[in-house]
Amino acid sequence: MESRILFVILCTHLFCATTIAAADSIDVNYEYHICGSAWKNYTQSSTYHNNLNTLLSSLSNRLDEYGFYNGSVGQDPDKTNAVVLCRGDIDIETCRNCVTDGAQRMTGLCPFQKEAFRWYNVCSIYYSGDDSVIGSVTITPNIVQYSDISVSLNPTRFNQYLKSLVDGLMRKAANGGPILKFAADITTTPDQQTIYAYVQCTPDLSVRNCSDCLTTAFSNWSGSPGNGRIGARFLCPSCFFRYEISPFFDYTLITNPSSPPPPLVPPLGSGKGGSKRTIITIVVSIAAGLIALIICTFIVLKIRRKKMARNYSEVKENDSSIDEVNKEEFTQYDFITIKNATENFSDECKIGQGGFGAVYKGKLDNGLEVAVKRLSQASNQGNQEFKTEVALVAKLQHRNLVRLLGFCQEGTEMLLVYEFVPNGGLDRMLFDPTNCGYLHWGIRYKIIESIARGLVYLHEDSRFRIIHRDLKASNILLDADLNPKIADFGMARLFAKDETQGSTSRIVGTYGYMAPEYVWNGQFSTRSDVYSFGVLVLEIISGQKNNEFQIEESMADLLSYAWTEWRNGGASSVIDPMLVGESSPLPDIAKCIHIALLCVQHNVAHRPTMTAVVQMLSNLSMSLPAPSVPGFSVHSSVTSSESSTSLQFSKNEMSISEQLPR
Repeated sequence: MESRILFVILCTHLFCATTIAAADSIDVNYEYHICGSAWKNYTQSSTYHNNLNTLLSSLSNRLDEYGFYNGSVGQDPDKTNAVVLCRGDIDIETCRNCVTDGAQRMTGLCPFQKEAFRWYNVCSIYYSGDDSVIGSVTITPNIVQYSDISVSLNPTRFNQYLKSLVDGLMRKAANGGPILKFAADITTTPDQQTIYAYVQCTPDLSVRNCSDCLTTAFSNWSGSPGNGRIGARFLCPSCFFRYEISPFFDYTLITNPSSPPPPLVPPLGSGKGGSKRTIITIVVSIAAGLIALIICTFIVLKIRRKKMARNYSEVKENDSSIDEVNKEEFTQYDFITIKNATENFSDECKIGQGGFGAVYKGKLDNGLEVAVKRLSQASNQGNQEFKTEVALVAKLQHRNLVRLLGFCQEGTEMLLVYEFVPNGGLDRMLFDPTNCGYLHWGIRYKIIESIARGLVYLHEDSRFRIIHRDLKASNILLDADLNPKIADFGMARLFAKDETQGSTSRIVGTYGYMAPEYVWNGQFSTRSDVYSFGVLVLEIISGQKNNEFQIEESMADLLSYAWTEWRNGGASSVIDPMLVGESSPLPDIAKCIHIALLCVQHNVAHRPTMTAVVQMLSNLSMSLPAPSVPGFSVHSSVTSSESSTSLQFSKNEMSISEQLPR
């Protein structure tokens, strides 16, 4: 009996640890979208437009408690129909946040189009003017995505075990009842390879329709290049299926809501002896459960204490850094001075809003114009950013880095005082249809080269090696002469000269700019900044955001499209139309696209250093190696009822432990 109790405790201990790991592994941030046919459109302020706005603005409130909605707004021929589905292993709050964010973005991504499909890892939204989507199988539009990495050991046997696993999950999901139709499980091959799989249908489908949808999903995957890869997924409005070799769902929450719970303890016998043994077993089970609960609680508290100790250590380290700064010639402003300079932080002086607080324009008593970042008092991360930025930026002096003039720390107030850069972020000009006209090729090339020189200073020429970790268009400020200055060092990391890389368990940054090795494994180095620089260069040349790239009917992201066009012998379609037709040297622009593609290569070792990039930019006639596949490109096969388009790119799986955008 004692060994039995110990076995129960050990199993429960492992169960708790696995539960924590599985819960942490759910990735919520991945997103993609497909727009319908261009000829199926509507006009501004039309009845359909109004119906669509009404539907999208209320989608999260229309969800049932299990994260599903199918319904319509309006009457034919202007009726708008939607199908919304959240994963069955997430809570309703996460579901509603996901749907709210997706609904807000859809009309901007697919303007004036009657059909659109968008999904995160935890929710999907589909709307259409066709009311046949309600209660029926909707396979198109769809997409197959898969990892670049192939199964290394016996792929045939891997697929056999995967098919057996998915077949069982299909049957379970199809018979899940009218509330939820999903199933998830794991299996292990003889090669000790664990496979995690998940399937789900919209609950309005019949058993037959759900089974047919998932069968089609699996068939589409098996006939795609994703067959034999370590991870893949098929997504469509009515169902989806996904598998990986690492956890991506919280399988402790996987239950069949229509099935009654099993009896706590099976009967052991009859009569007095049986009753006595039953009572003993129940008492022992309860005691074992309590002991297991205590063990789990101890584990969780221990983990939290370690995190608190680590955070305290980091805070102390940064506190000492600030003390060192104080001893140097660096201004520490009093709060009243900054308050007066910004007119009591008035809305009229507010010029921006960052992740950790607002930015204000101010004017000091001596007439000097400054930019003041007021970090959020409620953000512990903002407190960390404040200390990091003061400790790092005070030591940096370069014409292409924004200059930190001083700081203020009084009570709960944390203020950073910078030089004022009048033209604001590069994104405000680059992505604005009117202002982008000021950025002719000569200016854009100067911006690209100057950013590169600023990064060389951070990586090689400053007293310490500094990795920025959040290089993006909004963190490049333009002065009166449109000279760029790299800003926002709150996420930067400092290294000694002999250190080349680091790792972290907390992934920070901006989706679309982060290198794959950083997103997957938390590993960052100077080559992570090189990757972000490459993305930024492609945005500067194309005039479009990587995450919102749209050209013709292509569903590819900017990196995928640029690489594919380059492989096909040219990349002129990547270039911003504002640059075409003027005296822009198109061969030079194409060479810069080539350099950018070298920077965003998936293989870290293949990316050039920033010093090498500056050399390439300074001599555009020099020969360059061919770039390999970029990170986070998309392998997709997108179909619709009107047309079929096949795109050959590659999408790497990613898991980001941040909350969904609100």
